[in-house]
Amino acid sequence: MRSSGSGKSGGRGNYRGAGNNRDQKQGQGRPRKPRPEERRYDVGPGASQDGPKSGRGGAARGGPKGGPKRPQEPRRGAGQGRTAPARSREYEARAEERNRERYAGKKDVKLPKTFPGAEQEGERLQKVLARAGYGSRRACEELIEQARVEVNGEIVLEQGLRVDPEKDEIRVDGLTVATQSYQFFSLNKPAGVVSTMEDPEGRQSLGDYVTNRETRLFHVGRLDTETEGVILLTNHGELAHRLTHPRYGVKKTYLAHIVGPIPRDLGKRLKDGIQLEDGYARADHFRVVEQTGKNYLVEVTLHEGRKHIVRRMLAEAGFPVDKLVRTAFGPITLGDQKSGWLRRLSNTEVGMLMREVDL
Repeated sequence: MRSSGSGKSGGRGNYRGAGNNRDQKQGQGRPRKPRPEERRYDVGPGASQDGPKSGRGGAARGGPKGGPKRPQEPRRGAGQGRTAPARSREYEARAEERNRERYAGKKDVKLPKTFPGAEQEGERLQKVLARAGYGSRRACEELIEQARVEVNGEIVLEQGLRVDPEKDEIRVDGLTVATQSYQFFSLNKPAGVVSTMEDPEGRQSLGDYVTNRETRLFHVGRLDTETEGVILLTNHGELAHRLTHPRYGVKKTYLAHIVGPIPRDLGKRLKDGIQLEDGYARADHFRVVEQTGKNYLVEVTLHEGRKHIVRRMLAEAGFPVDKLVRTAFGPITLGDQKSGWLRRLSNTEVGMLMREVDL
């Protein structure tokens, strides 16, 4: 039977036993490192040499690897001593009441749109231009960079300017920009349609072509029931008023079919003036467009807007009109627009109309 206290085979048993002195022999030559359970996590001036030094690693600061965290003291600003005592609710209520009494009778100060504190008023200029149909916002920013945009008569050179589309006058290349609140249409009125928005007798009228519009539109001027061609519809009252006012003299162009032969001086007679029941009527321009035998297609331009003016002038000159078409109202032309078709005017066309009547 082997002895547990002697021989080489008993060395392992002695090592596992509680009475061996191996650790003591190893500790005589150099200091023993502390075991994990013996390590200290003291930090700061009182840290032991065995534990981690102050400020080393996250564990020493109480980081994610463990260790006690030190309570952080609130930082104090320069010149601060002790924390000010909290105000009572009663004191806060009295202060608020005093402020209300102080500003009760004062009006709100309205800052200009370019003031740094008024950025929230209005819309950005490039956004208004983009909505009006001048392209993307980036394209509208390029218009501003090219000094082609004016607001209230001044050229805009800065990006992000805020404007009020309802009050500010915005122009691009000298033409007024039509904002979204206004609508402008051109209708090629067919023959037989009454130039009213609603007819009490049940006849077809201009209103039948815009029944699906949310905004109420009205027509600019009139055309005879049997006369075809351009008639404008809008909700811009001032523009409609000026377009029909004799003071601004907006020209209208007509194509009339008459039966000849016609004398060479017919154009001169019309330009000099034809005596009618309600006074002289003069044409601004006259020319023969087409002739087929005795059938003539003539063009008459005038700035008056009296009832049946073209028909009465030609009839008084001895040439009753068989068919009449208005091909232009100011800068708005009929082009290839088909009979009965309604189209929205472009911003350029609206700008030309407004320039025609000084808007």
